[in-house]
Amino acid sequence: MIEVKVDESEVRKIYLKKLDEHIKKMDKEFLFWNSKDLMKQTRLSWNTIQKEFFYDPRFPKRKVGNKWLFPAKKTKEFLLEWIEEQE
Repeated sequence: MIEVKVDESEVRKIYLKKLDEHIKKMDKEFLFWNSKDLMKQTRLSWNTIQKEFFYDPRFPKRKVGNKWLFPAKKTKEFLLEWIEEQE
């Protein structure tokens, strides 16, 4: 009979390390978000985004043709700052 013992804390460390690696990889994949990405990342509707922060002069955005593009890194930084300002 074979008996296997698993160190749960070690499994958790491995899992968290792999998760962090995956998140970093995903962050590097997107240079820009479009409006659908922005809605997905914030879990907010387009109307709410426009009402709450779209017109904030600090919010990074560019219109290219008919499409809005948002630099992913700067947009994340703005959103983290913005959410801290909310009461």
